[in-house]
Amino acid sequence: MKLLFSTLLLLCSSTLLAQTDKELVQNTVDKNAIEGHIYFLADDLLKGRETGTAENKIAASYLANTMRGYGVQPASKEGTFYQEFPLKKTSPPKSVDLKIDGMLIENKVPIEAVLTQFVGNAIYLGYGLEADYFGKDVKKQLVIIKSGSAEASDARAAFGLRETKMSLAKKAGAAGVIELLSTDENLWGFIEHNFTSSRISLLNAKAEEENKTNSLPYIWVWDKEGAYAAALSKKSTVKATLMMDAASIETIKTRNVVGMVQGTDPVLKDEYIIYSGHYDHVGIGTPDETGDVIYNGARDNAVGITTVLSMAENLAKYPTKRSALFILFTGEEKGLLGSEYYVENPVLPLSQMVYCFNSDNAGYNDTSLATIIGLNRTSAGPHIKEAAAAFGLTAIDDPAPEQGLFDRSDNVKFAAKGIPAPTFSLGFTAFNGTVTQYYHRPGDEAESLDYDYLLKFFSAYVLSGRKIANDPVTPFWTAGDKYEEAGKKLYKK
Repeated sequence: MKLLFSTLLLLCSSTLLAQTDKELVQNTVDKNAIEGHIYFLADDLLKGRETGTAENKIAASYLANTMRGYGVQPASKEGTFYQEFPLKKTSPPKSVDLKIDGMLIENKVPIEAVLTQFVGNAIYLGYGLEADYFGKDVKKQLVIIKSGSAEASDARAAFGLRETKMSLAKKAGAAGVIELLSTDENLWGFIEHNFTSSRISLLNAKAEEENKTNSLPYIWVWDKEGAYAAALSKKSTVKATLMMDAASIETIKTRNVVGMVQGTDPVLKDEYIIYSGHYDHVGIGTPDETGDVIYNGARDNAVGITTVLSMAENLAKYPTKRSALFILFTGEEKGLLGSEYYVENPVLPLSQMVYCFNSDNAGYNDTSLATIIGLNRTSAGPHIKEAAAAFGLTAIDDPAPEQGLFDRSDNVKFAAKGIPAPTFSLGFTAFNGTVTQYYHRPGDEAESLDYDYLLKFFSAYVLSGRKIANDPVTPFWTAGDKYEEAGKKLYKK
């Protein structure tokens, strides 16, 4: 009997060794399982999985227990699948009243909401940059400025210069800042929705204490076609009134989900490949034409999470030479909060993380493709192309560099630390049309997906990961990449 058992064990081992990586992928990646994950994560009952909500925690529990069922081990320092951390939830002021030169301003949003009762003068200062303050006394006055700079006055430029303008106004002793933003109605609607809703950020106790003493009211005003700026530029000083309640602040807790599988090689197992994606979405918002208010996030990012779960199931059964760390982030939609927290509080040294294979999505418009944001920025690009081809897909690099997608997902937090970190996305040739049709919209439902395509897509991701994790050569940035120097510093190259 012992001889028979030994013979059977040897035969099973030989069969496993004879299987190719592609066959090992096909053993675990299953269309029905894919549908099950996505339909659950994108169900109306989870109300869009917004960070900080009970439904977001239910999603985290589902992910942790799914990995537990696969045989993945918890990786947090507490010995659980959860990496918990606090967030600051800021709710907008209940009342903001602003009058400038006798005009009641209706379209406004508080960027910095501070208890304010101001009646006095306001002075127009162009773009509110350093040169604009020269020879001007603005102490205890509101400063009214145009958004951005002479070179770029759009909303992105306005955000980028906000801290600089705030600092200059504080230094000059101003009572507050009113910034005039000339933009279209759609973008203003987006801005208004974001700043008149509760906002979530990482909790920084030191910064909060400093903010109490250094805060200054800062208001954005929609200046349609630049009419306010044109009128005010002709006047040196005007009368203004600003009455504003303070924002209310509370602390909430959220969690990343982290698991691991140890590698099989005695040396390479000390190197880790990160497989990551964010599980939060935007929650409940403006209704669409059908009246639906739940932003289910099937593409963004139930698909990405299911990609990582497919990897976890496969590696738990068939480990690779390198070890695997699975990180499912919360707070991506709130400003990459989960990944930002993780890189500053890693459960294992970042220097052991040799690659971050992120998965994030908006939508797709070509089911013959897998679009990898940063495909050619790392030495692992050929592995990804080969893996995609093995399942009938063509891997392409970012077709819409103008969107800055590499810097808009969790991968960038790891890239900034020096870890090679592309993002594996559904196939698209342009960031428009059927891609943006579902992006952050209630129509992003599980039943709207092509699951035959997803089977190929997930299989390609898992095979890519296996190829990278089994390669004796450690992956790295391509020469001259923006993050190459950070990588050399991290890995002491």
